[in-house]
Amino acid sequence: MSRSPVETAEVQARIARLFVYPVKSCAGVEVSEALLTDTGLDLDRAWMVVDREGEFVSQRELPRMALVKVQLKSSEVVLRAPGMLALHLQVDTVEEPTRVRVWDDEVPAYDMGAVAAQWFTDFLGRPLRLVRFDPEHRRLSSLQWTGGAEAPNQFADAFPLLVASEASLQELNARLEAAGHGAIGIERFRPNIVLSGLQAQDEDRLGVLRVAADEPVELDPVKPCARCSIPDVDPATAETGTAVGDTLQAYRRNERLGGAVCFGMNAIVRAGAGQVLRVGQAVGADWRFD
Repeated sequence: MSRSPVETAEVQARIARLFVYPVKSCAGVEVSEALLTDTGLDLDRAWMVVDREGEFVSQRELPRMALVKVQLKSSEVVLRAPGMLALHLQVDTVEEPTRVRVWDDEVPAYDMGAVAAQWFTDFLGRPLRLVRFDPEHRRLSSLQWTGGAEAPNQFADAFPLLVASEASLQELNARLEAAGHGAIGIERFRPNIVLSGLQAQDEDRLGVLRVAADEPVELDPVKPCARCSIPDVDPATAETGTAVGDTLQAYRRNERLGGAVCFGMNAIVRAGAGQVLRVGQAVGADWRFD
């Protein structure tokens, strides 16, 4: 009996954890399985908080966004935050069309209405609105990094998926602890897929990730993920610091990105939209030599 491409790959790993971030820059939801779509995991970064000018806001300037916890239900997304009543968003309901900006892209979206706007305004202390990505619009990842492949994403910074590994976090935590700091969780880096079975930083050097799903799934890590200040936001308290960024500076600068500090890999969906990713699935990849 012939072996599958996953089994014959040079590197073997498994999906250890899966995360979906329904509202950009709010807390993620850890799931045991998730539907894979062309734009990443289903409902990932489908909603976004914007200011009066329609410009997105994030934990970079509003770290308290980390305290907005999200619950996924069959037909709704429920948001909770300290001192606030729960906000219920119907998955299949939108309101007024609008246009918003995420980084350099101006895209069509749907305003989620006055109640959602007031909820975020009250909790975060400045006039804000909540919008939903227009699924009819194709916002493409950088063709330079995808090799010309069209890889749509919703309100993610730039790519459909972020892949990280348990081993890379363990190495970082060892360095943090050696410097007298506490260990941190992988949630700080907001990955979608966390892999086990790798050595630290192996995800940087892998080619296409083949996942042992019902039908072929191919995820291509195309660009190192340059990190901003968000990993220094404590997701439990929204307190900010510098320890994580300072520690990464010592060993994770990437000359391909002008010396930016990187952790994890941005990936696109080469094949497998419509398949379900599950914790425990085997993943195989060959080494990539660029």
